[in-house]
Amino acid sequence: MLSKTFGSAVYGVNATIITIEVTVGQGMRFFMVGLPDSAVKESEQRVEASLKYFNYRMPRQKVVVNLAPADIRKEGSAYDLPIALCVLQASDQLVAQKNLEDYIIMGELSLDGNLRPIKGVLPIAIEARKLGYKGFILPAANAHEAAIVNNLDVIPVENLKDAIEFFEGTKDITPVTIDTRDIFLSTHNEYDADFEHVQGQENIKRALEISAAGGHNAIMIGPPGSGKTMLAKRIPSILPPLTLHEALETTKIHSVAGKLGTKAALISRRPFRAPHHTVSDAALVGGGSFPQPGEISLAHNGVLFLDELPEFKRTVLEVMRQPLEERRVTISRTKWAIEFPANFMLIASMNPCPCGYYNHPEKECVCPPGAVQRYLNKISGPLLDRIDLHVEVTPVSFDQIASTRKSENSAAIRERVIKAREIQTERFKENTGIYCNAMMPSQMVKEICDINPAGKILLKTAMERLGLSARAYDRILKVSRTIADLTASPDIKIEHLAEAIQYRSLDRESWAG
Repeated sequence: MLSKTFGSAVYGVNATIITIEVTVGQGMRFFMVGLPDSAVKESEQRVEASLKYFNYRMPRQKVVVNLAPADIRKEGSAYDLPIALCVLQASDQLVAQKNLEDYIIMGELSLDGNLRPIKGVLPIAIEARKLGYKGFILPAANAHEAAIVNNLDVIPVENLKDAIEFFEGTKDITPVTIDTRDIFLSTHNEYDADFEHVQGQENIKRALEISAAGGHNAIMIGPPGSGKTMLAKRIPSILPPLTLHEALETTKIHSVAGKLGTKAALISRRPFRAPHHTVSDAALVGGGSFPQPGEISLAHNGVLFLDELPEFKRTVLEVMRQPLEERRVTISRTKWAIEFPANFMLIASMNPCPCGYYNHPEKECVCPPGAVQRYLNKISGPLLDRIDLHVEVTPVSFDQIASTRKSENSAAIRERVIKAREIQTERFKENTGIYCNAMMPSQMVKEICDINPAGKILLKTAMERLGLSARAYDRILKVSRTIADLTASPDIKIEHLAEAIQYRSLDRESWAG
């Protein structure tokens, strides 16, 4: 007898439906075909132990399990539950009142028949609804994640017995439903860190506001203890709230990576990822023998913070160059290529020199001659070219720390950022794939960032006197356009240009000279 149901495999951030077929016939062996990996092959032992625990039996006949399409590699342990149910039906131990073929079924079995959570539930649920399946049967721990998708019965099961009784019609299981919009709206503006708690550093806050308003990458240069990390952690709180579409897109990536945890639902706040400087190339951009999203994809629609940038391996930093430009990363193998989205804001921080006290107002730098330049040279020109704002951070004085005056909170800053982004949305509505000033290509910069003759004289003088490099030209114009947007000015004024020029510290030939 042949039994059939459906599961799914996740490739990149999209799901592919997998047909699970089981036949029981003459013979004595268990065969699994369809390009399974080791974890899938080992399901025989888990399935047999689970069936025995609930007083069912693994047929002592020839059992053939086929996972189709056969040319796609299957990985992981999430096929245990559909295989077990098909084995029971094919051996006449399950007389199903509900059709197995109407459902997507996924779940990893433990030896006592309980179900463990699996990865990639959200893209599977989206695909199941798209293809018109009646429901999705999965571990109870993943039910809230799948319930984000409406118009699909999400059936949570605690163990194999629950699934058997559901199909036999002896147990009713209420589908899990959640109000996605209500959850999204109730939490999308909640942040643990707020700029209200930052004393002083008004010039740095201003720079980060500009960065958030235009989607600009930024680097903060300052001595240890000056507040670089503390400021960076508060950047998500001033970014525009996620839209529902962005929230679903972000949640899908975290689902594939298995980062949502149990009882998780929709990610409603912009992600903030801060990998350690020992991170590998694959961990940062994604990869592996079965590719998974890396830190840059987990930071999609949010912030990637690289603390102590020169301490990262040069090869790790260089692999970010293409994703920073294209807002996506493609991982290629011999037979296939997988694409992960990677639209993130890069915020980096670094000490000005190995000892950390170059240009410090009170402490003296003890680095030998040339050490400062060698330290800065660890960051390549092409990478630096993709960072729009260079912000010098100075230590906070005692009077500022001890001040009881409240600083401006994140909500007030966020309001200005949202208004600036609305101007940019209107500006780029005809341009697919461009949503903020930082994403403008060079030819568009010349059209949109037009400056008056006085502004051109100022920019020329600044480039000559401060020794600014040619790469600074476009960056200054983009940033000045964002500063103008923050004041709702249709034109770039001379004061906007002047402020943008000061955010190119590392381009000055005098720096570390």
